[in-house]
Parts: sequence; structure tokens; C-alpha cells
Amino acid sequence: MIAGIVLAAGFARRMGRQKLLLQLEGKPVVRWVVEGLLPRVEDVVVVTGHDDSAVRDALAGLAARFAVNPRPQEGQGSSIAVGVAALKPWTRAALIALGDQPKTPDPVVPALLAAFARGGKPIVVPVFKGTQGTPVVFAREVFPELHRLTGDAGARSVVNARPERVERVVFDLPMPPDVDTPEDYARLHVQ
Repeated sequence: MIAGIVLAAGFARRMGRQKLLLQLEGKPVVRWVVEGLLPRVEDVVVVTGHDDSAVRDALAGLAARFAVNPRPQEGQGSSIAVGVAALKPWTRAALIALGDQPKTPDPVVPALLAAFARGGKPIVVPVFKGTQGTPVVFAREVFPELHRLTGDAGARSVVNARPERVERVVFDLPMPPDVDTPEDYARLHVQ
């Protein structure tokens, strides 16, 4: 089974309010991310933090599971560890996506999953016009490393630790925008 882990536990300090709940074309930002993954993976775990109930409400009716990060202030690494711990024992791989990246182009996730299925490398990353980005696929064999993550660096240290085990899928597309600031949010409305 391939699972999706959606990171939705951040504090949105640069936005000044909960960015995942902001409306984008009639639905919350985080709902765009989860709805984009659901048809492509067999299980979705949404890692929440202090806004757990509001994020759950924003995702009402979707077939997602939730895992609460008890220490979201420790950063993205702690949320990844919580998400990995919540995976079902038979999960073969997990695609880790950011809850604040609602406009990942449609071909990206299928291409990453196809590369993982045929490639044999335990980590598959997208490269957008020369820049490594997200979401990223991690095989089960990498889960112990993800489970030990701390701090705010995310999984970049795991990806960079052994480059020979990473497959890069190149896209001639711009990096999907994060919604980190009011300006980022405004730009999404004009795309």
C-alpha cells in the first residue's frame, strides 16, 4: 500500500493566521491538498497540531485519517515522525506532501509514484526547473530515519544523506507555490 502524509500542524507565523483554512476557489487550502492525493494513494494521514479540530472540520467527509503532533512547535521534522508512526504496518511507501501547497500540478504525483514503482530507489523527489521540491516518496526502508526526525528541517537531511538512493523526476514546471505569507495567498488567486 502507498500512503500519503499531509503535514498540517504548522503555526503559520508568517501568515499571521491559520493558512491551511484560508479559502481558495471555494474550499480550504488543506482540502485541495488532501483531495489531490486521495485518488492516487490508498491511505491518507493528515498530521495536525494545535488547530486539530478546525483542520478536521475543513476535511469533513473525506476518507482521511488524522494524527496529532503533540509538539508541533518542534517543527516539520516532528510532524513527519508523527505521520510515519501513524502509517499502517503494511504500508510500502509514503508520499509526504505539504498542507500549504494546494496547486501541485496534476502530473506530479502520478509521475513520482510511477518512478517509485519502476525504479527501485527508495526515495523519489521532484525537480522543478532545476530546484528540488515536494512532495517526496519514501519507501518503507527509510521510515526509521523519518521517524527519528526532529526540528524544522523536514526530510531534506534524509534525502541528502545518501544521494545514490534518490531518484529525481524532472518537471519543466515551476515549483508549486507554498502559502506562507499574505502575498503568497494573494498570488494564488491570480494564477
